[in-house]
Amino acid sequence: MMILAAAEAAKADTTWLVTTLVLAIALILFLILKWRVQAFVALLVASVFVGVFSGTMELTEVGQTIQSSMGGSLGFIATVIGLGAIFGAMIEHSGGAHSLANGLLRIFGEKKATWAMLLTGFLISIPVFLDVALVIIAPILYALARKTGKSLLTFGLPLLAGMVVTHSFVPPTPGPTWVAYEFGVPIGTVILYSALVGFPTAVIAGIFIGGRIANQVHISPPELEVAEQKDGPGFGVILGILLLPVVLIVAGSLVEQAVGSGISAGLDKKERGIELARLVSEAPMWQQIVAFFGHPILALLLSTILTLWLLGVKRGVKKDQLMEVATRSLGPAGIIILITGAGGVFKGMLGKTGVGDALADLLSGFGMIPVLLAFAFSAISRIAQGSATVAMVMAASLMAPLLAEMDLSNAKLSLVVIAIASGAAGFSHVNDSGFWMVSRYFRMTEKETFKTWSVVSTWVGVIGVALASILWFLVP
Repeated sequence: MMILAAAEAAKADTTWLVTTLVLAIALILFLILKWRVQAFVALLVASVFVGVFSGTMELTEVGQTIQSSMGGSLGFIATVIGLGAIFGAMIEHSGGAHSLANGLLRIFGEKKATWAMLLTGFLISIPVFLDVALVIIAPILYALARKTGKSLLTFGLPLLAGMVVTHSFVPPTPGPTWVAYEFGVPIGTVILYSALVGFPTAVIAGIFIGGRIANQVHISPPELEVAEQKDGPGFGVILGILLLPVVLIVAGSLVEQAVGSGISAGLDKKERGIELARLVSEAPMWQQIVAFFGHPILALLLSTILTLWLLGVKRGVKKDQLMEVATRSLGPAGIIILITGAGGVFKGMLGKTGVGDALADLLSGFGMIPVLLAFAFSAISRIAQGSATVAMVMAASLMAPLLAEMDLSNAKLSLVVIAIASGAAGFSHVNDSGFWMVSRYFRMTEKETFKTWSVVSTWVGVIGVALASILWFLVP
């Protein structure tokens, strides 16, 4: 009788805690959609709600948990996002995006301009936000469409597919970087798997599916005079600058994996980090140097300093102007930093109150592989409130307790990151600011935007999670 009573009490606790989570998610969506509350505030309010309503935490602990969780989340991600914002702003200001696009067009030629646009989108969205990148590259799209007489979508949809895949899938862009950090998976490993899944996803959605759509919907370029762009840096310089942080981070991760291959799987995240640091400090000097520069913060710091020198000082840009560009770039970055920090608070509150564990217990019996569950969480949030960043934050917060109870390799954790990114990248519609950016710059009606961009973005999400699911059964 006592065992049955305990089981019933545990079931009641689980039901109550899961109910708390459902209400918290509903509260977030209500605040964002109905009252138009900024996502940062909505996530904090929902975190307080979980702390109070769960009944498993003292009221005096709520504020302290918010403080500690915010600090734990922002120590890494704020630095990465801040450096990445300056890095991207210098490439934008110098005309580097144009140099990259024009260089790829020269390599591929007019007949394969769609591939040049795909690669431009894939590379330029590493440091530059999608909406900014679209504004920068739009004149090149218009010129290509006028010159060839083809639909603007012929070149635009591959560009957009490349942009949205990199922006959502590939670190060091903010969303996947934060998710990878919260899951404790090396950024370099995520980059490798994100590129492995992301590039074919962009090709299928942008070139093949986008090509068919462009043949069915003809959008003429606007008859506008486009201002002449100043001469940008060389194509090789821009390509090297873009790839430098990625190469450094991947190299650092490979060294750490090689050095730490013998670490016991029974250690927790913090203990593994301490043991890995010890092993790296005892490794040969060349491995220590690679690991040093391969840390995401140091890789981005080095790349940012090099960018300021090559694209700024060396090209005669005044120091005050460099300061202005860097300072201005931190405005949009601040919003993303606060949202991801609030997401860390929400995740921390779920863990502290036991709500996350209750969700993990409930879902463990469903038999759904984690990549599909992660995709579902992310896609539902994306469809409901529109922001890809918020969708990734919410999905990661919900998945973290479940993953903590599973002994997954870094490869499989990377695939979960990709699944979350897939859900956040897809299903663009009227509550997504990107939907209206595409509609404006492609001069399309809402109906045309639904038939073109919404379809391509949805295919990006579906193809991304499909490829991640296939790899799930192939990787160790």
